[in-house]
Amino acid sequence: MRAFDYLRAQTEGEALAAAGQDGAAFIAGGTDLMPLWKAGVAAPGLLIDIGRLPLAEVTARDGGLVFGATARLADIADHPEVRRRHPAIAQAIEASASGQVRNMATLGGALLQRTRCVYFRSGITPCEKLEPGSGCAAVAGENRLHAIFGGGPSCVATHASDLAVALVALDAQVRLRSLAGERVLPLTALYLPAGESPARETVLVPGEMIVAVEVPDAGGRSLYLKIRDRASFEFAVVSVAVALEVADGRVQSVRLAAGGVGTMPWRLRASEAALTGAEAGEAVFRAAAGLAADGAQPLAHNGFKIELLKRTVLRALVQAGDQT
Repeated sequence: MRAFDYLRAQTEGEALAAAGQDGAAFIAGGTDLMPLWKAGVAAPGLLIDIGRLPLAEVTARDGGLVFGATARLADIADHPEVRRRHPAIAQAIEASASGQVRNMATLGGALLQRTRCVYFRSGITPCEKLEPGSGCAAVAGENRLHAIFGGGPSCVATHASDLAVALVALDAQVRLRSLAGERVLPLTALYLPAGESPARETVLVPGEMIVAVEVPDAGGRSLYLKIRDRASFEFAVVSVAVALEVADGRVQSVRLAAGGVGTMPWRLRASEAALTGAEAGEAVFRAAAGLAADGAQPLAHNGFKIELLKRTVLRALVQAGDQT
């Protein structure tokens, strides 16, 4: 391990001022950064500890919920207003990690966690995220768990965050801050498809950090379903988050996002379009689910994800429809 400097930021301004330095990285829970560091994939020259900044509040207000960037996942999932207004958030968190990890991991870290691609995490095989121009070992290698959306010859790594998928389906916005000011983006706009820019996964610029996520209230119900190889502490093979509002027997609004299939949380726009305004029911849900894989580009070993995604979307819609 190479030498590094450590700063325990006392104020947000101090953290942002230091963040512009080359090789700077923020840390709060450290549940993703530390394993990457031990594996030699990450090696920050300056570690900025933001864990003591006042960014850990979970706030319920008229019109929505606000989560500070350093709010612990366990605190978010346990909040009664989260469970009442947006159960998909709690379900995604509870499906994402062990209780010990949820007690340490933060919202900001969950949204920015790096891919679980074994070629990236090993650091010893060609990977465009680690060395641009080196190629992607997964394209012709073991790619069962890799992306069918958003990839390309340079990268097919899936996005890892369960929580991000749920928040995308709930039309969340992310608040970013730097010394240059503040900007608010739809969470969908935070991420970049890996097929276009493997080494750059988000639109964050040097010296900028997530300070909060805002989730608007909406009618209807939400839920999160995760299909994985084992029942606990495993990343998604396919996951689906749905926010569905039905009134007078018709779909008033619907948002669908998928995980485990894309290089970023993937909105299922074709399915949403087929559902909006339609009469709610299993036949309509099944037809919409059949569109979930439109545009998919499966690899040699992950073509099964197409049918699995369709079935998971159908199951999610039926369950959400039963709750509305």
